[in-house]
Amino acid sequence: MGFPANGAASDKPLKFLIYGRTGWIGGLLGKLCDSQGIEYAYGSGRLEDRSSLEADIAGVNPSHVFNAAGVTGRPNVDWCESHKVETIRTNVVGTLTLADVCREKGLVLINYATGCIFEYDAGHPLGSGVGFKEEDTPNFTGSFYSKTKAMVEELLKNYENVCTLRVRMPISSDLSNPRNFITKITRYEKVVDIPNSMTILDELLPISIEMAKRNLTGIWNFTNPGVVSHNEILEMYRDYIDPNFTWKNFNLEEQAKVIVAPRSNNELDSSKLNQEFPEMLPIKESLIKNVFKPNQKTAKT
Repeated sequence: MGFPANGAASDKPLKFLIYGRTGWIGGLLGKLCDSQGIEYAYGSGRLEDRSSLEADIAGVNPSHVFNAAGVTGRPNVDWCESHKVETIRTNVVGTLTLADVCREKGLVLINYATGCIFEYDAGHPLGSGVGFKEEDTPNFTGSFYSKTKAMVEELLKNYENVCTLRVRMPISSDLSNPRNFITKITRYEKVVDIPNSMTILDELLPISIEMAKRNLTGIWNFTNPGVVSHNEILEMYRDYIDPNFTWKNFNLEEQAKVIVAPRSNNELDSSKLNQEFPEMLPIKESLIKNVFKPNQKTAKT
């Protein structure tokens, strides 16, 4: 079984096997490996097909496996409400099968999961600065997508070879990408304005590669420190990108009428990640440095 100890550096040369070639995070991971000179291959097996995963691992002989595959639904998680079996097949059966095969082969699996399994509650009120910690029990089951993600996280806790990264509302400097949270909200007719924890991929994806090198396992809130609201992001968008940009707000009751499944709003406590990576920037600073400055089109007054 011999796994490297949690936090111990790898001894064999790095070679990553990545699932999710056609996905946003999977594609970015390949580019990062290219830029860092890390050898990698994309898995061609289907997650729920055990023998195809075993064939991938035998063929690639990786040092680490990354799972950026999974069903989020198109155009959004509402899809999962009407495709429950397909959602289970990939997000539950598939993810568990991959974790199990990796364990059998003595491999650490870096699993990009979600932090959309919590919502503000009495113990973690909106605006309080009290975030959900890694060991807290998920309390958001509003969408079928989130429900399956919470189930699989609970089961994966038992796999000592898995590093679960709770990603939230991912943002990248590629503002043309329709999956980018900023791109999404700039295109919405109306937006709710709620502070949330978010993940700046340009800053945090390289950290996930570093986590693999350190063989870190367990659950990690994979978000930049602090929260940012929809309006704060749209104000930055207006200031840096498009001075004529305007938007309309509506409340949760109004939003509920145009979406099938409720959406999670929460603050995650990222102090565990921050302790391991003290150079991590707070969310608003990271947004400016990694997303808005590189895309700046207007002279900041």
